[in-house]
Amino acid sequence: MPPPEVGVIVVHSKSVPITREASARLAPTRASDVRARVPGVLQKRLYKEGSMVKEGQLLVQIDTAPYRAALNAAAANLEQAEASATNARVTANRNRELAKQKLVSQMQLDDSEALERSTAAQVSAAKAQVETARINLGYANVTAPISGRASQLRVLEGALVGQGEATLLTTVEQVDPIYVYFDQPASDFEKLRRAQAAGQVTIAEGHLAEVRVIRADGTEYPQAGTLDFSDFSVNPTTGAVAFRGIVPNPDHLLLPGMYVTVHLTAGVLNKGFEVPQLAVQRDNQGAYVLAVAGDGSVAAKRVDVVSSVGVNWVISGGLDDGDQVIVSGLQMAHPGMKVNPKPVGEAAPAGAPPAPAQAAAGS
Repeated sequence: MPPPEVGVIVVHSKSVPITREASARLAPTRASDVRARVPGVLQKRLYKEGSMVKEGQLLVQIDTAPYRAALNAAAANLEQAEASATNARVTANRNRELAKQKLVSQMQLDDSEALERSTAAQVSAAKAQVETARINLGYANVTAPISGRASQLRVLEGALVGQGEATLLTTVEQVDPIYVYFDQPASDFEKLRRAQAAGQVTIAEGHLAEVRVIRADGTEYPQAGTLDFSDFSVNPTTGAVAFRGIVPNPDHLLLPGMYVTVHLTAGVLNKGFEVPQLAVQRDNQGAYVLAVAGDGSVAAKRVDVVSSVGVNWVISGGLDDGDQVIVSGLQMAHPGMKVNPKPVGEAAPAGAPPAPAQAAAGS
């Protein structure tokens, strides 16, 4: 019987991105609890719940009447202290002049100067009380500490807040950009670093490491992010390293707390191959592909799979440039037998159309 016909592709080495996939959770880049810093009755809510607010925008107003009264009382105490200090200063100056003429005793001079110093200290204390009263009055107007989306008001108008503790009023979260937290096995990145030391891989550092978000429905978020942080310690329970990406979110389509999938471009394989996933088989010894030699015989080649790109596996070792890898008719091909290879096109990168068919070598 004639050799069975199989479909092959001719693989060529090239620079291939190394991607990692992980489950991730979204979180705001900044979050702030808005609390009542002074006690009082909540009078008004001055923002729309769930809306975007600006830093310094007035959100909630607490009854200011008692704090205005306290400020007025502190200002009156300051005026009284300043009047007493002025009188004491005039008396001390007069006694100093009279003391030069020996018209007052040294005790009278000492007493007047002591009164001058004590009244000056009372003025400083009164000024501090005025400043405290002014600060408390300002705290009655609760403003947004950061720009972001404000949540619902946790208490109702007319409620007594800040009595004994700083009552939580609302929360403001900044979601543009947004953080994405995920973990990766430490062993994977240890292999990458060894490969980089051997010159096989170039690891993407910092902002060069691209982060893509895949939403729960399987669609890819259009905005690409970058790697923002990587921990320097390994979680002893999971054996993983914590990572954080930062992704633009101008339309606020990504919400804090959502669980998504991320594709991290960890680096570039300097000399790799892209092979369709259906061509890679596995047994108890690992992954392998079936390749057609120049004489038409089938050989099994052990390969090292490092990542995926679309529907293709990225292979770092085990293949040679120009190898003919069987991608169809695998059930009819076995190591050592003769086959009739027919080209079916190059292994296309993810999202790219298939390349034109090439003549198989040795056919």
